[in-house]
Amino acid sequence: MSQKRPQTTVILAMTADGKIADFQRNPSRFGSQADKAHLEEQLSLMDGVLFGAETLRAYGTTLSITNSLLLENRRQKYKPLQPVQLVVSGSGKIDPNIRFFSQSIPRWLITTIEGANTWSKKCHQGFEKLVISNVDQGRKIDLQDIFERLYQLELSKLAILGGGNLIASLLEANLIDNLWLTICPLLFGGVTSPTPVEGVGFLSHQAKPLQLLTVKQIEQEIFLHYRL
Repeated sequence: MSQKRPQTTVILAMTADGKIADFQRNPSRFGSQADKAHLEEQLSLMDGVLFGAETLRAYGTTLSITNSLLLENRRQKYKPLQPVQLVVSGSGKIDPNIRFFSQSIPRWLITTIEGANTWSKKCHQGFEKLVISNVDQGRKIDLQDIFERLYQLELSKLAILGGGNLIASLLEANLIDNLWLTICPLLFGGVTSPTPVEGVGFLSHQAKPLQLLTVKQIEQEIFLHYRL
């Protein structure tokens, strides 16, 4: 891993057939309380939480840390109580009225010049910082450049929460280091049901190899920790 970018960990839950939502792409909350506690614990170790605008539109909120022990641990390490919530949107088209903007969390927008202009015309508040991609390619974001700048802004550990297109782009750019997968005892099926990694896909000889680090079972769910 380059010393000039944050260490990244994808954290997500999926069904036993590898789906993260049903075929209508409805917001999925099928993980158990144990999975939610696991997610909150992992987020408490992070400086920032990165997710795409599509994920934000689907849920309207983000998960904040509420566990008192986790909050105290961050306090003892002189970290802000909540990690920075980083929304990735090349277009900047985000509804400023969703509940996300009333949550007590720090919020940054990762976007393009075009996206920054779109957001600024709509709302001058909501995000404490706009991190604008230096590459002028319309709505395309230079992720390598953005990650180097996030590291310079003292975000050394990032959680990645989706969606599938963002994760695919990060994989293609070799910007993912770890993967936490919760396997939930459900089957969704459906050729249009989204999976953890969307995008164009990789040919078999381009597949990203994983090293299994830990396996843990809590009741009916399996928690898998991989390193890329």
